[in-house]
Amino acid sequence: MAVVVWIVEGTWPACVDAARRHAPEDAEIVLLHVTGDDVADAAHGAFAGLLGRGHPERDPGTRVEHLAAASAETLLGAAADRLGRPCTRTERTGRVEREVVAAADGAELLVLARDGDRSRLGPHSLGPASRFVVDHAPCPLLLVWPEAAPDLTTMPGPPHHD
Repeated sequence: MAVVVWIVEGTWPACVDAARRHAPEDAEIVLLHVTGDDVADAAHGAFAGLLGRGHPERDPGTRVEHLAAASAETLLGAAADRLGRPCTRTERTGRVEREVVAAADGAELLVLARDGDRSRLGPHSLGPASRFVVDHAPCPLLLVWPEAAPDLTTMPGPPHHD
């Protein structure tokens, strides 16, 4: 069984704990972190537009890419330590939601956390990237709350029909 665990800053411990609890001991677990390419691309573009292309060694986009890679490596290391069993660490770069869906192709389970408004139940508890993944994942999902789920009284009421 292949299980992909989407590692995101702020919510990853809940995903790792869920994988530890629900994935069989013999499961092949992939810890997945995706770095969006938008920030580095913006820095590259700003440098090219404002300062020209004469000194590529000064391009701040390259520094942003290196910092993002180091941060991802640290995060994946912490996740692997918390998991406490053999796993594969995968770092991808691109449009986050599309990279997660692509990485889940062929998996038997994808574990992800709610990343929107976590103060109440309802559809807004998913951010845009997670909503895309939930809607397009090519495998079953385990969607977890990063902390205790809100009380049932926070559930939105039924729509009004006039």
